[in-house]
Amino acid sequence: MTSPAVSTTRLSKRYGDFEAVRGIDLTVESGETFGFLGPNGAGKSTTISMLCTLVTPTGGTAKVAGHDIVRERDEVRRNIGLVFQDTTLDGYLTAEQNLRLHAELYGVPKDGLEARLRQVLEMVGLWDRRSSKVNTFSGGMKRRLEIGRGLLHSPRVLFLDEPTVGLDPQTRSSIWSYIRELKQAEDITIFLTTHYMDEAENCDRIAIMDHGQIIALDTPEALKAGVGKDRVQIHTDDNAEAIKALDEQFGLQATASEGAVSFFVDQGESFVPTLFGQFRLPIRAVSVARPSLDDVFMSYTGKTMRDAEASAAQRGRETMARFRGARR
Repeated sequence: MTSPAVSTTRLSKRYGDFEAVRGIDLTVESGETFGFLGPNGAGKSTTISMLCTLVTPTGGTAKVAGHDIVRERDEVRRNIGLVFQDTTLDGYLTAEQNLRLHAELYGVPKDGLEARLRQVLEMVGLWDRRSSKVNTFSGGMKRRLEIGRGLLHSPRVLFLDEPTVGLDPQTRSSIWSYIRELKQAEDITIFLTTHYMDEAENCDRIAIMDHGQIIALDTPEALKAGVGKDRVQIHTDDNAEAIKALDEQFGLQATASEGAVSFFVDQGESFVPTLFGQFRLPIRAVSVARPSLDDVFMSYTGKTMRDAEASAAQRGRETMARFRGARR
């Protein structure tokens, strides 16, 4: 039997009093496209950093490509490719020179290097630009080159940390087309992090993370089916009173998010006429949607992904303010 590409047991990471990753258990099978979905600050990047041996865990164990991430760091690194959130390409070198430098560092055999260079550059659509300096590339081209670089030494697991962050929707879609093509061309496991809901739909399975913990793990379809009900969102002049009225009149548990009130019901479109006819508060707007991954996140956390990211950003600003105050 093929061993899992990634396996963890109670993997955790603490920075002083802050626990960034809180004892996660995870198995990713060989050949999967596996995604970590969650807001910024959820612990996704810290987890990938541990799995790639860039950060030492403070608890638990993990193996990547069958090798322990603490005791066999060199073997782990030989068997993985890694694309960071921020570019690590040398802009003053050409695309080909960047790949040759990577090949030298990873000890790619010289007798097969020329063929592998062409194969990888063609795979990411950059063979015709192999002699161009990277600082002339667009953001999407740089990301494609980094993915190609991560594949050059034929890793068993390719880690993509927010592979399309900062790119426009059209370029993001193009990057995913290349990822799907390389998955068909290479015998590889892809492990990625994202906070984009549409990207998570491309994964075989996803783990939803929040506050350093995995709160749900399954296929995108199964997670959405688990919510079951439709999401109804209404806009009123008083969200707090609307939440109270929904509970008192219909026994519905609602939450306020993104300036509106959201709740889940069976057959949402059929419920809307009843809502307008009986609700004691004026409704300015209403929308009904089938369950999405954002609804899955909300069903587990009580907030949308956007609200979670806003909260994380606010906590970060407060932490920096306390730090500056302490320095004074």
